[in-house]
Amino acid sequence: MGRWLLGDIGGTNARFALAGEGGIGPTAALKVEDYPDPQMAIRRFLAETERPPERAALAIAGPVGDDGTAALTNGPWRFDAGQLGDDLGIASVSLLNDFQAVAWALPRLAVDDLLKIGGGKAQAGKPLAVLGPGTGLGVAGYLPALDAPLGQPWGESRPRVLVTEGGHVTLAAATQREADIIALLRERFGHVSAERAICGVGLVNLHGVIAELEGQTVPERSAAEILEAAATGCPISAAAFETFCDLLGTVAADLALSLGAEGGVYLAGGILPRVSERFAASGFRRRFEDKGRFSGYLAAIPTWLITRPNPAFLGLWSLLQEG
Repeated sequence: MGRWLLGDIGGTNARFALAGEGGIGPTAALKVEDYPDPQMAIRRFLAETERPPERAALAIAGPVGDDGTAALTNGPWRFDAGQLGDDLGIASVSLLNDFQAVAWALPRLAVDDLLKIGGGKAQAGKPLAVLGPGTGLGVAGYLPALDAPLGQPWGESRPRVLVTEGGHVTLAAATQREADIIALLRERFGHVSAERAICGVGLVNLHGVIAELEGQTVPERSAAEILEAAATGCPISAAAFETFCDLLGTVAADLALSLGAEGGVYLAGGILPRVSERFAASGFRRRFEDKGRFSGYLAAIPTWLITRPNPAFLGLWSLLQEG
């Protein structure tokens, strides 16, 4: 299969690795803000390689057009597959949405790649869902190969991935306090999407509006600083993290209901693996199951946190192996 360049490119970090017959090589992470365009970052990564890869597959945190162009939703980089190939001397460049790549990895994840957070047993042959907060909120679905119903001659069925922009659905409140939080966010942003609260910047947004609701003055903090302060006793930071987890539970349950994801719901992204134990002990799973008449339906659906680093690479690798 030759040598491939793999890329998982978000709004903050661009991760690259080389892959070949022997598997996926070491990963390098570069800061997006340090490079004016993806070409410069890729050249930096490839600077010490003996020869350029023959092909490249890049997972982009943003929508990918049918014309081979893409743009980061939360970053400045723009991509054109043809231009990238010409500039870098790579014969073929493929662009995918980042959570499209993660979704392709789902059926290939091992037990050691996952932390189960409640629920029953996954139902074979049922859809899988994945969502994850990082710089933004990614969402995708995996549809297994289907058997033709009632003996209809459908021909050969293959798995499919649903590429979505589900992170931008309107955020719903489950409590009056959440309604008050969303009202303040609406004053700031107009439309309040799930991503406005459930991502790195979303955690910062929650921290600010919760302090305002409580009439408290708190220092400005990054998402990482909020997580640290939450662990060391800051009540506003702790409330922001708990609200973050609760809202994620609501959005994950809505996704499970929308896709019929009885095969399970997976959580990815750059934030949760850093705080896996606290997340597992949060109100996420309680909120996931809090759906009235459909609580029993959701209680049976397992939820997993993906702990494997760079699962998008596994998805890209699986696609490459299939040709």
